[in-house]
Amino acid sequence: MSHTGTADDHSRGRHADTPTQIPAKGWWDILKRTWSESSRDNISIVAAGVAFLSLLAIFPAMSATIAIYGLVADPASIPEHVNSLSGVLPPDGLQVLQGQLQNLASQNSGALSFGLVSSLVLALWSAAGGIKSMMSALNIAYDEEEKRSFLKFTATALTLTLGAIMLLVVTIGIVIAVPAALHFIGLGQVVEWAVRILRWPLLGAALILALAVLYRYGPCRATPKWRWITWGAAAATLLWLAGSIAFSIYISKFADYNATYGSLGAGIILLLWLYLGAYAVLLGAELDAEMEHQTKKDTTTGPEKPMGERSAFVADTVGEAQTK
Repeated sequence: MSHTGTADDHSRGRHADTPTQIPAKGWWDILKRTWSESSRDNISIVAAGVAFLSLLAIFPAMSATIAIYGLVADPASIPEHVNSLSGVLPPDGLQVLQGQLQNLASQNSGALSFGLVSSLVLALWSAAGGIKSMMSALNIAYDEEEKRSFLKFTATALTLTLGAIMLLVVTIGIVIAVPAALHFIGLGQVVEWAVRILRWPLLGAALILALAVLYRYGPCRATPKWRWITWGAAAATLLWLAGSIAFSIYISKFADYNATYGSLGAGIILLLWLYLGAYAVLLGAELDAEMEHQTKKDTTTGPEKPMGERSAFVADTVGEAQTK
């Protein structure tokens, strides 16, 4: 009996040190549980709440981004380069962001002052509201309860918010500065074309990194090893990008939200786009959680610990095998 159990464990990847060691039978378990857990956790409803709070946070986040970027470069260059996202963001939603970015850029002097610092702190505090809602949602995906103190929870949210904004600033700088520098140097149209194409993989990699950090530090649990969270981050990124492109095509070709909702149409489109993103992020977290749930090996950082002492539900328990 034990021999049969051991064989079944190996066929399902119960002793896998990395996700790549999980065989096909184990991945079937993971995908089936991801689907059922997503339904049980009501991530479609949770994502709606995250999207709403993210809408309230997105404009303070833009203000903070403009303020930080303005310390090292011309903030007026940001709105015009947002056009490069026209294939991903719905047109009406893009117009809302562009209008607000232009307004913020025109008000930013680019100089460090007390007013700028106080505005930046206020913007970060407001923008952190979106991250806080996502952190609470990740606790649901990982079957955890929030046990951090208010100060620790808030500090984590502010740190993640600032990190996301800094990553966005660096990414924008690379996307804008590199093509401009190559054009100035004059290396030829082929090189410029190649760099413009490579911007999208760069943005995708930046989003994967941001989501991996969010999955690692967002939930109230022992931090997982990187190899157990990058898969879900990559899946969420691909799903969000594919969904965004499909949604953008649908809005531009088939739907007319302005005819139905009037002046609220653009805001509703932006809210729906944020909902797609929140759903993709939570689905990626569910996938990562069930990957950890598949193995008996310790998936958390630090010294190896036995099951039951790892301070993470999915690392302390084993997910059910799926027979159908």
